Formats: sequence, C-alpha cells, structure tokens
Amino acid sequence: MTSTRRWKFIGPIRRIRWSLRNSIQLTMSSFCIGLRPDTQHLFSNELARYNLGEDCPVFDNLFEFCQIYAGGTIDAARRLNNKLCDIAINWAGGLHHAKKCEASGFCYINDLVLGILELLKHHARVLYIDIDVHHGDGVEEAFYFTDRVMTVSFHKFGDMFFPGTGDVKEVGEREGKFYAINVPLKDGIDDASFNRLFKTIISKVVETYLPGVIVLQCGADSLAGDRLGCFNLSIDGHAECVKFVKKFNLPLLVTGGGGYTKENVARCWTVETGVLLDSELPNEIPENEYIKYFSPDFSLRIPNGHIENLNSKSYISTIKMQVLENLRCIQHAPNVQMQEVPPDFYISDFDEDAQNPDERVDQHTQDKHIQRDDEYYEGDNDNDFTTWMMCKIGMNTVYSFGHILLSFSKGMFN
Repeated sequence: MTSTRRWKFIGPIRRIRWSLRNSIQLTMSSFCIGLRPDTQHLFSNELARYNLGEDCPVFDNLFEFCQIYAGGTIDAARRLNNKLCDIAINWAGGLHHAKKCEASGFCYINDLVLGILELLKHHARVLYIDIDVHHGDGVEEAFYFTDRVMTVSFHKFGDMFFPGTGDVKEVGEREGKFYAINVPLKDGIDDASFNRLFKTIISKVVETYLPGVIVLQCGADSLAGDRLGCFNLSIDGHAECVKFVKKFNLPLLVTGGGGYTKENVARCWTVETGVLLDSELPNEIPENEYIKYFSPDFSLRIPNGHIENLNSKSYISTIKMQVLENLRCIQHAPNVQMQEVPPDFYISDFDEDAQNPDERVDQHTQDKHIQRDDEYYEGDNDNDFTTWMMCKIGMNTVYSFGHILLSFSKGMFN
C-alpha cells in the first residue's frame, strides 16, 4: 500500500491483518485459516459451499494472502479517515468479485467492501468507480440496497462474459435505487470513446452525489492485449481515468484488480502511481532484475489494440443517455443521521514518519513472516513492513511491478 502526501511504501500492519478475522463471516474465516492443498479433499462440502476450486483454487497460505491484500485496503481507508494522507494506494487489492459468503473469479475476500465499510464510519457518502473489464458485481451486490454508496462500473457486457451481470438496467433497489450505475460496453472500445464516456458520466455523478471520498478500482485487464480482456485501451488511456478522478481533489483510495498479461499490469500501475504523485515517468524502463519481461523495446507504455470496435456512436450515446436519465431521478445527495462513530480497526501507536521509507526486506525473509494465532505483537519485528507491494495476476503474485517502480522512484519520486 502507498500513501501519498510524500512518497513512502507501507505494508499492511500485522494488527490489521489479524483483525481481518473479525471482518468476515466467522465460519468461512475459520475454514480458510487451516485450508491447504493437501487437506482440501477432506472438505468437499465446504469447498462447494464457499465456491472454492476451479477459478478460486486453494493454495498454501491462502488466508495469509487474504490478510495481506485486504488488510492493506482496510488500512488505506483508516489513513484517509484519519487524514494521514490524501491518496492511498493498494495495488494488491481490488478483488471485486468476492461475495459475503463465497469466493468468485479469483477473488476470495472482497477487500473493497471492507475498505468502504471503514470509510463509511467517517463519510456520509462513498463513490466507488470500477474500470476493470469485468463487472464489479461483488461491490455492487454489497451496497445494492443503500444510498450511502454509489457504485459505477465500466465493463464488458454480453456474449456470456464473466460474471454475466452489469446491465444498464441494474440500478439498485429500495433505498439504493438509482445508486448502482452500470456502463455495459462491447468489444474493442478505444481510448477516445472510453475517456469521453467516462468523463461525462463521472462528472455528472460527482456533481449529483457529492461524495466525501472516492474508491477507484483500476483493474488492468481492460488494457489492450490482456489475455482475458477485449478492449483496446492503451496505458495512457487507462491512466487518463485516474488523472481525471484525481482532479476532484477528494480523498482517494486506489486499488488494483484484474490483469492477466503481467508485464502490462506492471507497466500500467507504475504509470498510474506516477500520475497520482504528479510525476511524469520516462518511457524507457530502468534496469532491474525483471527487465527481460519487457523485451524487446523495454518501454513503459503500450499502444492501442486492434480489436474491432463494436461500440458504435449510437450505442455509446444510448448508454450515456440512459445513465444520465437515471441520475436525474436522484433528487439530492442523501444525508445520514448523526450517530457515534465506530472505532477504527486499529490506531497506530508508533510514528510512521520515523520509519525509513527506502528500507527494504528481501522477499525470502518476508515470506517467512507468518503470524501465529497466539502472537500478541511483541518482538522486534512487530511493526516491520511486510510484502511492500504485490500484484495479483490470476493466482500468481508478481513482483516485477515493485522493482520497476522502485527503479523509477529512486530518480523520480524522492
């Protein structure tokens, strides 16, 4: 996770990771803690109940993995609530398909929902924006009946594309009616069309809803050339959405998401970190141990794709008009009654500014830091930074992004 007032990397604090057990359903939490590939055959009923297997496979240290990425998003929300930063980034987060009681689409725990719940302790209205190629169904479902969270998802829809939800007609229900916004797109949308539609809709959303904070999910599978995606967005086109949202000058929580061409995911989130820090990065990737993945040109940006754009001007205009018409049904920004603010999951008892932001722990040492159930945060390594940046690509954790970004940061972000 990254907080921006000044440049520094912050791993999810171990107390945050531990408290995750109190944030999700107890039975699923307890089940996942002891689940391993060599024991999963003993739990066939539970695997089916929680939808584990196939696109949500079991792997070693599954629950710790969930603690790391979900704890990062929870802590990002806490930092924004306590005005410790203006922008908080957790590229390891953004797993938007997970539901309350089941995993889905490579997503086990929905860190976005947990982060939004934390933000709602201090903010009357939270705006969630999703630019992943897949519909943000888990987040939408969690807040489908409330007006305190507006969800806006730009995604591919139709042709049995996963998860099959996200029609423009899905607008929320009860108190949440018209507070779920879906922008269903077809194959091949390009930078110009996507950015025009994005800016028009998001401008009207912010004007109408008046959010106190924004959560932006930056799934990189909407990039051209993604193995599972079908859009023609360049990295600059994708990053333009981030730049536009940043201009509202509202507290901003940014996460990663999908992305299945790993070298392009690393490129994209590096560029977008630069955008959030107002730093222009050179196109040439500096030397690092993962440089071979970016051959032959070793450049930071990628061109647009060449998939036929099936989004005609009339189709985009129709979708835009439907969304804007739904927004006109909102009379005014909803209010919330005054009430006691629930406590944070965790309040830091040490000065983060005293930590050395350039200090790194090698990955092998980090991987050995597995928290025991009977550990009560004692010892010299209590507040060590752990796993400073993880990019989740499918089911693999990729570290090339961190090394590229670190190479840039030495010369650009100091």
